[in-house]
Amino acid sequence: MESYKKAYIAGGCFWGMEDLFRVQPGVTDTEVGYIGGENEKPTYRNHPGHAEGIELTYDPAKTSFREILDYFYRVHDPSTMNRQRNDRGLSYRSAIFIQDEEERKVAEEVIQLVNDSKRWSGKVVTTLESFSKFWPAEPEHQDYLLRNPNGYTCHFERFGTFL
Repeated sequence: MESYKKAYIAGGCFWGMEDLFRVQPGVTDTEVGYIGGENEKPTYRNHPGHAEGIELTYDPAKTSFREILDYFYRVHDPSTMNRQRNDRGLSYRSAIFIQDEEERKVAEEVIQLVNDSKRWSGKVVTTLESFSKFWPAEPEHQDYLLRNPNGYTCHFERFGTFL
């Protein structure tokens, strides 16, 4: 487990993102939570400025940060500001929470690939934000779509790889 890495992303409602990423090759664990906001110990009812994000634990021998971002851009619309389908507001923004300069470089390269593909109707509006702290969401939000298979999601695979 020591060789595993973590990635922090947000792309709308965290339930759907978690459900799709949990089964991706190389992803060993997922956790939904709040990131990038104003208060400590945010909750579903009180998370000003935080995105509904996901913490991905992955095995870099089986997948890469680049491949994670490729999939990220295939399962949510990164061209809509603070919105995924019916979900609107800063909580639902598209964001990558950068931990180091290598992640920033990879993120910028993948964004360029996505923009150059012209698969989305507009340019990528994903913010690249410095990672600060990830706050796990309440237990009822973890693995939500496993426990509620007919629950709400606006995430699905839209395209093949950008890579």
